[in-house]
Amino acid sequence: MDESTRSAVAAAREEFPAGSALPEAVDRASVVFGFDGYLDRVRELVADRQGPDSYDRVPTLASLSDRVTASVDADSSLTFEWRQDGNRTGGHTCHLARAFGTWAFEPTLIGMYGDPIHEAFAAEFDGFELHSLGSPGVTDAVEFDDGKLMLTEIGDTMALDWTELDERFGHDRFLDRVDGAALLGMGYWSETPDLPDLIDGLRGRWADLDDPPGAVLVDPGDIRKLDAERLREGRGAIGRLTDVTDVVVSSNRAETAVLADAFAGEADREFEAAAETVRAALGSTWFVGHGVDRSVVVSEEGTTSVAVPGVDDPALTTSSGDHFNAGLGLGLVTGLSPAAAVVVGNAVAGHFVRTADQPSLREVRAFVDGYDEKF
Repeated sequence: MDESTRSAVAAAREEFPAGSALPEAVDRASVVFGFDGYLDRVRELVADRQGPDSYDRVPTLASLSDRVTASVDADSSLTFEWRQDGNRTGGHTCHLARAFGTWAFEPTLIGMYGDPIHEAFAAEFDGFELHSLGSPGVTDAVEFDDGKLMLTEIGDTMALDWTELDERFGHDRFLDRVDGAALLGMGYWSETPDLPDLIDGLRGRWADLDDPPGAVLVDPGDIRKLDAERLREGRGAIGRLTDVTDVVVSSNRAETAVLADAFAGEADREFEAAAETVRAALGSTWFVGHGVDRSVVVSEEGTTSVAVPGVDDPALTTSSGDHFNAGLGLGLVTGLSPAAAVVVGNAVAGHFVRTADQPSLREVRAFVDGYDEKF
């Protein structure tokens, strides 16, 4: 717990509304998320098997790397047994809608859920407004103690742009859902290469909204698959939207470094410096970088670094970044300062990786209240 973290936690404790009364503190209870949709299969790799029901898992990404390297050195093929440890819906839209639904908001999901809508999405989000634009992706998320390996078949997001959105859903219908929302979340740029075109299309119709969202949250995703030139060409859309509303861009630590290299040239930057570089290049209201041990937010108020309390035996790490973004979004709709919002983001993600479950509002508040005790 450094002084920056202590100050941020104190701000969160002061600013964050307490307990189950939180939704009453929000003027507008609707939130909208687009444009992906995934069917996630959570898996683990078997390292050594002792019997039909007894085995040791491959514990870390490093140990996986060691096995692959040994196989390469031996000029040999390599086989892994993997086991499925659950199914769930995933992606930006599903993870954030699930969290906000838990907090008694009214989520609208506009993404890739199948035609007809796959039963997994229909069953889980039956009480929400759900609109499908195409086929979902499928992800095998392999869990390790120090991270995860995501093996993904991307759905119909790759071809989505502003014109395609009109053909699949309609611009006016989209604007109707966005009008009056407290928050609009969009992800991921990595899976929707033309996301900047969608952002520019929305910017061009912003004046048609009677009650536009007070904040837009953009998650670039694992943009290592996009070339640097594409990232540079698309960055201007963020700044143009920032002219009319608050835009918060949130990436994990590795993605932050990739964005900084793309926008300002490759260099050996500290996490905070990389985040500052990205925010300056994008022109966003805030840029937030989140990591296993530390999260950083850059805004007009400056740069704040907040330490993350670690956990030795996480229950689930897949989608921890999305849960951080859910907490960050919660901070946005409740008007928290940048530092306090990051603490709430860390709290939601921290509860999730410890329990593999959505925190209630009371549990979010309890995590914030006990933040320093978790170090």
